[in-house]
Amino acid sequence: MNLSHVLESMDVLEVATGFQRAGGPVWHPADCYLLFSDIAADAIYRYEVGAEPRPWRKPSNNASGLTLDRQARLIACERGKRRISRTEADGSTVTLVARYQDQRLNSPYDAVVRSDGTVFFTDPSDGVRQEDQELPFDGVYSLSPGGDLVLLAADFNRPSGLAFSPDEATLYVADMAVKHIRAFDVAADGALANGRVFADLRTELPGGPAGIAIDEMGNLCVAGPGGIWIFHPEGELYGVARTPQQPASLAFGGPDFHTLYITAQTGLYSLRTLFEGLHVF
Repeated sequence: MNLSHVLESMDVLEVATGFQRAGGPVWHPADCYLLFSDIAADAIYRYEVGAEPRPWRKPSNNASGLTLDRQARLIACERGKRRISRTEADGSTVTLVARYQDQRLNSPYDAVVRSDGTVFFTDPSDGVRQEDQELPFDGVYSLSPGGDLVLLAADFNRPSGLAFSPDEATLYVADMAVKHIRAFDVAADGALANGRVFADLRTELPGGPAGIAIDEMGNLCVAGPGGIWIFHPEGELYGVARTPQQPASLAFGGPDFHTLYITAQTGLYSLRTLFEGLHVF
């Protein structure tokens, strides 16, 4: 088993460069464009195939992870305002959640929306000064369409990217500090059970697992140390597609959803896959 089983090409292509700390990409399938964040530049960029990325929102409140809900509204993890926001059809933003038990969230990192509209997100503490931290743990949460916030896990060291399996029965959550990915069974009410280590990404290379994207076959593509680590849904590693810079996150997109868009420090890159990626809505 190797990368030729999942990749159309081994070439990681540069799409654009000149960013400060590129992150959180999401593809809008209806309108065929990519949004991605630049956390350090306090901006969100829009990219259309064949054109140069252009600023879409600035300031972005240091947005990190981006995703779309079932109405194609942008869900953003705003590290600056320590909240999860939603962009309405008229362009205005609303706060979905900013507090847990009347204490401010740490610094939301990434989010994914289940088909029933529930938002699952990670909230590590690395993006907030210690004296400003109100919650004494790094959490994983779910937020129902009705606004009910539930703490799902509080035993992560630095939770980062997360993603669902194609059937939404499994939630994968990366822990950047200990360099592994955990898998959980997901109940209908969103509760997590049977947590276990799915993959260990410890290596001599710097960096840990961050963003996760999953294809139609259930393969996991992970922004990890040195490049994109691709795993079979049973946990076997196909291999690592090396990237010019340390990757932060990734998302499937393009007209056929066979392109992995990868954000990595100052650059935006692409990688072609054999299988179609999961759509966010």
